[in-house]
Amino acid sequence: MLDNLALGFATATTVSNLLYCFLGTFLGTFIGVLPGLGPLAAVAMLLPVSFYLPPETALVMLAGVYYGAEYGGSIASILLNIPGTPSSSITCLDGYPMAREGRAGVALLMTALASFFGGIFGILVIAALAPVLADFALLLEPADYFAVMLLGLVAASVVSSSGTLRGVMMVTLGVLLGTIGVDVNSGATRFTGGIQDLRDGINLVVVAMGLFGVSEAMYSARGASASYATEKVSWQRFLPKRGEWLRSLGPAIRGSLIGSFFGTLPGTGQTVASSIGYAIEKRVSPNRANFGKGAIEGVVVPESANNAAAQTAFIPTLTLGIPGSTTMALMIGALMIHGVTPGPRLISDHPQLFWGLIVSFLFGNLFLLVLNIPLIGIWVRLLRIPHYFLYPTIVVLISIGVYSLDHSLFDIWAMLGFGVLGYVLRLYRYEPAPLLIGFILGPMMEEYLRRAMLLSRGDPMTFVEHPGAAAMIAISLLLLVLTAMPGLKRLAGRWI
Repeated sequence: MLDNLALGFATATTVSNLLYCFLGTFLGTFIGVLPGLGPLAAVAMLLPVSFYLPPETALVMLAGVYYGAEYGGSIASILLNIPGTPSSSITCLDGYPMAREGRAGVALLMTALASFFGGIFGILVIAALAPVLADFALLLEPADYFAVMLLGLVAASVVSSSGTLRGVMMVTLGVLLGTIGVDVNSGATRFTGGIQDLRDGINLVVVAMGLFGVSEAMYSARGASASYATEKVSWQRFLPKRGEWLRSLGPAIRGSLIGSFFGTLPGTGQTVASSIGYAIEKRVSPNRANFGKGAIEGVVVPESANNAAAQTAFIPTLTLGIPGSTTMALMIGALMIHGVTPGPRLISDHPQLFWGLIVSFLFGNLFLLVLNIPLIGIWVRLLRIPHYFLYPTIVVLISIGVYSLDHSLFDIWAMLGFGVLGYVLRLYRYEPAPLLIGFILGPMMEEYLRRAMLLSRGDPMTFVEHPGAAAMIAISLLLLVLTAMPGLKRLAGRWI
């Protein structure tokens, strides 16, 4: 291990690799802050640049862009309630209320520290347990993956600040929206209403930007949001209270553990890790009553889980050649362009590349910490821009980002439609975050359900025969029962 790390340090500390690592984290953060863009767009835009670099330098730069954009998405979530990435939609639940209370600097500082902690934890997991965790991921079958997805959806329902029942309704609506388009297995067209533009389904960015970005602009336009023009920017306002430092340590550790586990599972990753981490913390935290109202634990947990999962997502990508997301698929494409085939032999055939990349994660996270803490004042000053300038600009930027996906005007109209839907949901106190998570995980859960049923020849007992799947389904049911218990007791009290 020491020899491997020494080789990694020798590779990562070259001037060119350090320079491109810093450049990647800076550009990734900048792109991640912009509404409508995210890690996928950031990596895709800079992928052509990597063609002219050595393999180690190219991967180091693209990795920096990837987790830099993940962090940048959290900035937009906290300040504007616009998740730059699906996983940062969980950060909106408590980060944005903190900004509304005038504690945006505190939320951004704890985001930076929690992201750094989770990233370093994920790096240690990769360095120590990459082969073991890769072997464990190979043991999971489709039934186990289906159970993981189900647990993620239940967790998304539980974390909803509008209540479990409304959370379940939003998750169900998200799953139904995810089924729109041509079924990849049968070729049947589902729920398109004869609209040709819906044959390929609805783009995730369209849904996310409409539900959060456009609806927030509409909600603020009616005078629901306060003005922050009088907020003072000083370092004293960035520091959490004394007790909040201690309260954040446990959530950071738990979030990092959860993120490291789910990051190694292809097809799960940051969104599942953030939602499950938040759900568990909401159950075990003594400050659970303040979740959804600006609890600092509600920022620390999803951010540490998100960044730990972002790091450990490289384990199946590099050691198994299985991309856990479309962004990781781009990473595999970059490797193959340089003649490197990801898989079980990558560590032995290209140790310099693998360990150099792992050590570069350490420097990349340090760059993010050093780069973004001094910029907190600049990010907070965004709140001082008058809303009649800020929110129209945001809508324009969102529209440009959405149009750049497929150059389709239909996407713009769909985004505005989801904006109206998000506005109506907020008026009736329905949290849109579970809808987005259901939209992401629903199609994946359907795919794994089909695979499990095909392998078992249609026998539903396969979900009981697999201990891992049975345990996660049991946990999902237990979460639903525990969260519904207070409502059932009140209902019983009315009838008795």
